[in-house]
Amino acid sequence: MNAVFSCSIDDGHPFDTRAAELLEKNGLNATFFIPIKNRECMKVMTKSEICEIGQRFEIGSHTYDHCFLKDLPISEARRQIYEGKIHLENILGKKVNGFCYPGGKYRSEHADIVASAGFRYARTTVNLCLDAGDRPFEMPTTCQFYPHNRDVYLRNFIKGGNWLRRQKCLRLALQHENWINRLYALFAYSIEYEAVFHLWGHCKDIDELGAWKEFDRFLAHVASLVSPENRLSNEQLATRSFTH
Repeated sequence: MNAVFSCSIDDGHPFDTRAAELLEKNGLNATFFIPIKNRECMKVMTKSEICEIGQRFEIGSHTYDHCFLKDLPISEARRQIYEGKIHLENILGKKVNGFCYPGGKYRSEHADIVASAGFRYARTTVNLCLDAGDRPFEMPTTCQFYPHNRDVYLRNFIKGGNWLRRQKCLRLALQHENWINRLYALFAYSIEYEAVFHLWGHCKDIDELGAWKEFDRFLAHVASLVSPENRLSNEQLATRSFTH
């Protein structure tokens, strides 16, 4: 198996259209996790923008209005999960198979609801993984496109479990003060060991950081090293990892 690259963009901000352009320019696949509304007063793409991206990339659900499920009564959590899926499917005119937990804040019963709602997989915010994990409704990631300090990586490592599997990536992350160097080091490790590199982020963050050129450069670097058949959406990664 050669190295695999997957990318996911969260929150459905209008800047997602710019990320889609750069991903398409570099010949890479991705998944955009989109809420219908955002209760934190963040902008969300229009229906036409969602449909336009949905013609080129996988669209996944991010609850109805970007709710942290752990903070909700179970009945409201269920409504958020079901309604987000239904509304996105009505917008796109096709089935939505992927789900992402806003803020990575969920409990095991929420994963069960996601499965019962008809999703095929769900993504978490666990970093430092070089595979799709062991459970289709709790898929981890490798790295967020964001300048986190070392303490954030340590906290994520402790909370995410699977410590033996993730310890090498943690060591690599802690070795690099500069977040871009850290990103490239983790990707290089995934290439060396023919593993999965799952990048995720928020386009609003990329814009506020003034990091669009860095994002584009990294995508071009990925495209130079990952073969086209291994540039996967999150759904394709889940299908390859959990279908036997």
